[in-house]
Amino acid sequence: MTSIALEQAALYHCRVMHERLLPFRHKFDYRVFSLLLDLDALPAFAANSRLFRHNRFGLLSFFDKDHGPRDGSPLRPWVEAILHQHGLQHAAARITIFCFPRLYGYVFNPLSVYFCHDAQGRLGAILYEVKNTFGDQHGYLIAVTEQDGVLHHGAPKQFHVSPFMPLSGDYQFSILPPGEKIAIHIRHDGPEGPRLIATQTGRREACTDGAMLKAMLRHPLMTLKVMAAIHWEALHLWRKGARFFRRPAPPALPVSHTRPICDEQPVSGE
Repeated sequence: MTSIALEQAALYHCRVMHERLLPFRHKFDYRVFSLLLDLDALPAFAANSRLFRHNRFGLLSFFDKDHGPRDGSPLRPWVEAILHQHGLQHAAARITIFCFPRLYGYVFNPLSVYFCHDAQGRLGAILYEVKNTFGDQHGYLIAVTEQDGVLHHGAPKQFHVSPFMPLSGDYQFSILPPGEKIAIHIRHDGPEGPRLIATQTGRREACTDGAMLKAMLRHPLMTLKVMAAIHWEALHLWRKGARFFRRPAPPALPVSHTRPICDEQPVSGE
């Protein structure tokens, strides 16, 4: 594989954890792997890989239609338009996405994260793309004002994710941007206190064919496992007596924009 692939893509060996705090505790965690992909380098990366495919079936692949407008159109113009709409056009020089790839043609990404950089390579904005199992999607766009260490910001919850969690409340995000490690910490707060904590932490490896093949062999049914785990844990919550909340209409706007706020919740990479 050429240096383009090594420089413009990375593989992260990750651990995902969800812990419900109220009105009772319920926790689970599992191992996964994610890819960090440069939107501009996707065609070159696919062309130089014997394993990875872009917008066509493969053992491991990335489809534009799984993200953004979800109509199969290129993702960069969509992200650029959102950044321009919210006065963050300076952050459109380089855009990467952190997500699960398709395995054997299937994927479900509860969360994908776009990291948007300016011409000097500084992180200028983060776009969190959240999906639910009903086929809905919503984005939370955050302007980045700090460059070092863990970034902290918050946003009002706008999007129905779980039928066992209310729509009300706020998110507190803490994120260590991708480097040798990555760490994403999301806390859902309500007036009664923290309701849920979700984290994904991982360590980086060069995204070679060999590394991707080993990751697939280690997690052969990962993307199916993600969807199965969501429903399995939902069954446990139902059996424990968790309150059911009807699915409301999705937000009118595809993306909510909020300014960063300080939060003292620590987070570290795996």
